[in-house]
This record gives sequence, C-alpha cells and structure tokens, in this order.
Amino acid sequence: MKKIILLLTVIINICMKSNAQQLLEVASFEKNQPIGVTVSPVSNRLFVSFPKHEPYLYGLTEIVSGKRKAFPDLEWNKIDSINTQNHFVNVQDLYADQNNFLWVLDSKPSGGSSVFGDSGKSKTGQFKLLKIDLKTDKVIRIYEFNDLPKDKSGLNDLVVDTDKDLAYLSDPGLSAVVVLDLKSGKSRIVLEKDQSTISQPNFVLKLDGVDVVDDKGKPFNSNVNGIALTKDNKYFYFRAINQTKLYRIATTFLADDKLSKEELSKKVEMVAETGVCHGMIADQKGNIYLSSSPDYSIKYVSPDGKLHTLVTDKRLSWPDSFGIGTDGFLYLSCSQLNRLPKYNKGNDRTAYPYRVYKVKLP
Repeated sequence: MKKIILLLTVIINICMKSNAQQLLEVASFEKNQPIGVTVSPVSNRLFVSFPKHEPYLYGLTEIVSGKRKAFPDLEWNKIDSINTQNHFVNVQDLYADQNNFLWVLDSKPSGGSSVFGDSGKSKTGQFKLLKIDLKTDKVIRIYEFNDLPKDKSGLNDLVVDTDKDLAYLSDPGLSAVVVLDLKSGKSRIVLEKDQSTISQPNFVLKLDGVDVVDDKGKPFNSNVNGIALTKDNKYFYFRAINQTKLYRIATTFLADDKLSKEELSKKVEMVAETGVCHGMIADQKGNIYLSSSPDYSIKYVSPDGKLHTLVTDKRLSWPDSFGIGTDGFLYLSCSQLNRLPKYNKGNDRTAYPYRVYKVKLP
C-alpha cells in the first residue's frame, strides 16, 4: 500500500511540473528599466515604457521582433524640458483598449510623490495623458489634468472604460482614485484616504530577504497603486502596495458623481488577501492577475475569490506592469526597484539586463 501511495505521489508531482507555466523572455534592455507594459487586444502589438532616468534611450517603445522602436516617433522621445507639451517627460503607464487606441500616462510627480524615476525638487508635478490611434500611430488628444493639485498628485497607473468614456487612475500621492471624463477632460478625486486606498501603517516590504528601506532610513511606501479593469468594464480592482488586501468597486458607482464620499466608500468590496502586489490586470474570464514579489511569483484571483499561482521564478523581481496578448500570453515587466542602490546602501543589486517576459495564461 505504501508503495502505491508513493507511486501516486510521484505521478502527481510529475503532472504538476509538466503543467507548470514557464517564464519566457521577450526582450532585454541592458540598463534601461522597463515599467509600463501593454498589448493591443486588436493587433497584439506590444508596447513598453521607460522612466526618464539615466541611461535614457526612449520613453515609449514598440517591441518589434524583440527590438525597441521609438513610439510614436523619435521626436516625442527626445529630451526637451522646454517643449514638454509634445515631448515625453516621464512615461509611467500604458493601456491599450478594445477600440485600438493606446493611452499613455506621462507622469512626473513633484518631489516625494514619485514611485519610479527621479521626481527632482520641483514643487509642481507634470502630468498628461495621450490618446494615440493605433491605426495611424498619431496622437489625437492630450489631457492635462489642470484640475488636480499638481503639488501633491502622483498619478501612477491607468485603465480606460470605453463604455462610459472614463479613465480611472491610481494616485498614491493623493491616496485616491482619479476619474477622468474623456469627453470633457475634467477629473474627479474619489476614495481619497479611504481605508481601501491607503497603505497599512508600519508595513515594511521585505524582498530578497531584505527590508526595502532607502539611504535616508525611510521604508518604501505606496498607497493605492496597482489597478485593473474587467474586460466587460463592470468592476475596477485596486490596492496599495504596502498592505495585503485586494479591493474592487462596480464602475457604475465610480461614474456616479452624485454619491458622497461616505456613500462611495460603502460600495467598496474586499475581494481577497493576496499578499504584496505591484501590478494587476484582468483577463476575459474575469481572473485578476497580480504580482507577488516576496515569493517571486505571479498569482491570480479567480471569479470565485480563490487565489492561485500561475508561475514562480526567481527572475520575477518586482513585476510591475502587465499586458494580455491575443496569443494567450501574459506579458510583464520586472523593474527590480528594491535592488536599486537607493535601497541597498549605495550598492546596485540589479540583475542586468532588464527584461520583459511572457507566460502562458491558464
């Protein structure tokens, strides 16, 4: 009987290993740190963004045959601190929608509100959102967030609700979600300093067995950061990095500007305990994929609220942004932020080159 049990255990382990997803390299970027990743659900075109710090090559690229191509052109990617209205300042996040538009968040918060890149000592942040037509690769509209407090805002991630003509953006600087009306260009700040958007006090990240604390003794901290929108545009998922809970809210409530702060807060649902997470995305089945840096994995919460592991690999250091291709793969960047000299007493622990990976969806 013991031999039979042992044999069954071996067979089960072999089956589990054979079904385990493998992490595949898509492109490498030497010392250029990839952040934003998105894949067009129409054409399967892959786009990757890079924050504006040295060494700088491009802020926004399309990956073609594993190589970077400046997008939408070289001019937009040139460093120009004067003509910022038609040049990238610090490309933070990307979102490709079902209508074949690419949305580009160019976000350089004022000092102290930036998660990536060098925010500098400016008292006023610089923010714009570009809408690019992927049929022509031309910028067709730019939103400038003139109604946001730019000395405090820290726009980080975005998703676009094509049904309601709204964009939802995480703002860890304000500890809030920003709702942008894509018709009028006006924005609203919601769930500001709500229990679902703020980080947990004294929650210190421990990655690679080391506390993520900077050279001034300040632990890394981010309020609401990673976000995801279901493909039917019905639910918006969000969470802070420095806590372990995943939340969601129906987009009908986010779109209702008549709800009070208290009424909107009551519409938020706690979905699951997921551990430490940076980036998120939803697939067609309603699965919510999340990075999980402490154990070098990508997990997902299925519609029944259960947490599953998609892939575990030591190369998964601070998986930050996701895209889902028409080829059935999940694409992702690994920023390795916790390995930068700033968090390691001046020592650079980054495993170069930086890479973007893909893994087969379940």
